[in-house]
Amino acid sequence: MAAWLGWGFDGLDGYLYTLIALPFVTELLGAGAAKGEAATKASLIQGVFLIGWALGGAVFGRIGDRVGRSRTLTLTILLYAVFTGLAFFSHTWWQLLIFRFVAALGIGGEWAAGSALVSETLPKKYTHFASATLQNGYILGMIMAALTVGWLGAMPYRYVFLIGVVPAFATIWIRKAVPEPEEWEGERKNKELPKISELFKGEVRRTTIFTLCLTSICLASVWALLYFSSQIIRALPEVKLMTKVDTASLIRTVTVTYCIWNLIGCYASALLAHYVGYRKAFSLLLACSFLAYFFGFKDIHPLAETRMWLNIAFFFSSGIFALFPMYIPPLFPTLIRTTGAGFSYNIGRLVAGVATFVFGMATSTALSPGLAIWYAGFLYVPGVVLALFIPVPKVES
Repeated sequence: MAAWLGWGFDGLDGYLYTLIALPFVTELLGAGAAKGEAATKASLIQGVFLIGWALGGAVFGRIGDRVGRSRTLTLTILLYAVFTGLAFFSHTWWQLLIFRFVAALGIGGEWAAGSALVSETLPKKYTHFASATLQNGYILGMIMAALTVGWLGAMPYRYVFLIGVVPAFATIWIRKAVPEPEEWEGERKNKELPKISELFKGEVRRTTIFTLCLTSICLASVWALLYFSSQIIRALPEVKLMTKVDTASLIRTVTVTYCIWNLIGCYASALLAHYVGYRKAFSLLLACSFLAYFFGFKDIHPLAETRMWLNIAFFFSSGIFALFPMYIPPLFPTLIRTTGAGFSYNIGRLVAGVATFVFGMATSTALSPGLAIWYAGFLYVPGVVLALFIPVPKVES
């Protein structure tokens, strides 16, 4: 339950900005800003956010192996809740960038601690569906972000960040009610904490490299979809004629709809992995994601058709992430589990951060948001092949 809440709060605090990025940064820059500057600055903030997420996963992953999963979960949630709320006080784009960066450190660390906590406490027979349930927590957080943006559509954009403070109150319960896993407690008492360099030695090195490559491909592709999806909607001719309140309401409806498809996709992905194994499941999902990006986003479509392609793309591409929470942690030894999970999953966000900034720069000149997603989709092609050779947890092999 604690890890599921953490995932939900990740989705809430992580996704709020993407829904208002371009108009809010435009507001912060003021009327005298050069054409295209808002798109560049907004994508830079998102890129730095993803880099902070990556660094947080690595740093707090190490802390999680040293001080415990539950303690780290509490610390990371508190960190990103406070700094998401502080974004309300941003009066320049660079202030917003700083607040988002620090919030991202906590979000990245929560993933590593939460996934390790569940993998060490839950019976293995529930692995696939527990993984999907955790990811669905993130999707429900995204839905809450969309509802927040819709509810506050008539108010200044900065007010949406105040909802991000709510997760801080959950840390009180988590710290009191969630003990450290017995597996970690036993290992920590009897063995010395391995060095970080162990991630690149022996059999663990192959695991680290393969999972890092796979997550980099998936994260760069899906964050292009997440970041530019609302911009695609806002850029449609019929949407440009709408009022601010009506546009906010539409963005809310579109986001909630594709999140619901994502919820279904999470359990479909888990069911697929349960029957065919991780390698075939990842490969099939990556192939379907490529097809959705390829056919859905090269050209500008009417609103109804655009929504359809967003639903299909999110069903497959975000469904992939339903497998990661319980796939990655068991690949690593106990005392380097959150370090390994945090590093191999979240460092992939460095790639995603750079990709978001590059595509954002392109959209400020000639590239449309849809084409940014279309080009990102080609990353799935090598991912299909890579997935056939990834290591699998011992319980599956």
